[in-house]
Amino acid sequence: MKPNRAKQQEFHHKRSLGQNFLTDEALFRQLVELSQVGKKDAVLEIGAGAGGMTKALSEACRRVIAIEVDATLIPILQVSLEKCRNVHLVHGDVMRLNLPQLTAPMGPFHVVANIPYYLTTDLMNLLLTAEMPIESISLMVQREAAERITAKPGQEGYGMLSVRAQYAFDPAIMLDVPACLFTPPPKVDSAFVVMPKRKEPAVEVRDESLFFKVAAAAFAMRRKTMENNLIASFRVSREQAREWLHDCGIREGARGETLSLVDFAALADRIEPVETDKA
Repeated sequence: MKPNRAKQQEFHHKRSLGQNFLTDEALFRQLVELSQVGKKDAVLEIGAGAGGMTKALSEACRRVIAIEVDATLIPILQVSLEKCRNVHLVHGDVMRLNLPQLTAPMGPFHVVANIPYYLTTDLMNLLLTAEMPIESISLMVQREAAERITAKPGQEGYGMLSVRAQYAFDPAIMLDVPACLFTPPPKVDSAFVVMPKRKEPAVEVRDESLFFKVAAAAFAMRRKTMENNLIASFRVSREQAREWLHDCGIREGARGETLSLVDFAALADRIEPVETDKA
């Protein structure tokens, strides 16, 4: 039995789920084009919403797995996507689903998402740390979040999200999307960020986990010097911290948020395993 089309009129946007939908079909096609996905590609869509982007992806790509957490949207999506034979609709919370298992049949795949603003950091950390063959991540996020993802050393939004995103991917803001294009309009504007996977990480490191530990230390206490952050995070003497920084060509008094991925890589390679074992 097909879902009752009248149910499409019964849906009410849920503030608790941060639901703000786009409805412009031309914009959906533009976003798919900016995502640089094509006929040979498989896509994981996170946040199917009313299905507008899902349809556009279906027309452009080989296969689409579309995840939607809101149960009241599932019958609406089943109707709107009934002719999209290459779409597999999944009802569930992306933060709780077994994504490696779900996406395994697709092989290498791309991620396209229009997600609630409150979920941006958690979802990004999930995708950036998961062991899955993700070829690119394209997502609609709050403009401020887009700036954090793409921020460079010394800029206000630069932090661990910037480092994680830029280490393995090459993120860029491709399109600004004003709040008036959403239903209901959010209080802030959005941006569409496209992140192709790098063939190799942005910097070469001997120990990736130590690299991220050094980066996390840099942002642990903002406005503090990297020297003080190293002392606190690695439990070493001031002399030892200064020696590491000096050997890496990092000036005394430099703050953590001014250091680049190259600096973090140099520090990680300079810190010896026997010394980190003391932390």
